Amino acid sequence: MTRDQFLNRLERGLSGMPQSAVEDILADYRAHFAAAEAEGRSADEVAMALGDPARLARELRLEAGVRQWQEVRSPSAALGAVIGVLGLGALDILVLAPILLPVLGVIFGLYVMLLGLFVAGGAVLIAGPFAGFPGGALTAVFAGLGLMAAAIAFAALLSIVTMALVNALIWFGRLHYQLLKPAIEPAASQGALS
Repeated sequence: MTRDQFLNRLERGLSGMPQSAVEDILADYRAHFAAAEAEGRSADEVAMALGDPARLARELRLEAGVRQWQEVRSPSAALGAVIGVLGLGALDILVLAPILLPVLGVIFGLYVMLLGLFVAGGAVLIAGPFAGFPGGALTAVFAGLGLMAAAIAFAALLSIVTMALVNALIWFGRLHYQLLKPAIEPAASQGALS
C-alpha cells in the first residue's frame, strides 16, 4: 500500500470528526512516513507496520470520543464515546448490543419516570393548596416539594450510575483493543506465515 493510499483510507475512516482534528492526525502520519522514508524504509514497509488504516481510524475515533467524555461530561460526549467503542468492531456490536440496548432502555425509562415525578410534584405544589389536598395547604406544599426533591435526588444518582456505565464501556474498549487485539494479531499473522 502506498503512502497516499494509506492516508486516503485513514482520512475516509476519520470522516465525521472535526476537520482540524483530522488534519492534525494526517499531518502526524505524513511526518511519520517522511521520517521513515528518510531512514531508508519504503512507504509499503511503513504502511504495513502501521496496520490497517480503517482499524487505526476506528481506534483514533474512540480516543477522540474518550477525550471529549473526559473533558466534558455531557450526554452527547457519552454518546460519542459509546459509539466509538461500538464502532471498533462488528463482533463487539453483536456481543455488546444485547447487553447495552436493554440497559439504555431502562436508564431512559427511569429518566422519563423521574421527569414525570418532578412534574407531578410541581402540580401538587401548585394546585394542591387550592384543590383541597388532604391535610391542608401546607401539606400539599411540602408533598409537592418532597416529590420534586426526590425526583432530583434519584436523577442525580441515576446520572452517577450512567457515568459509571459509560466509563466501564470505555474501559472495555481500551482493554479489548489496546491490550488484547495487538497480542492476538501478531500470533495470527505469524501463524499465516508458517
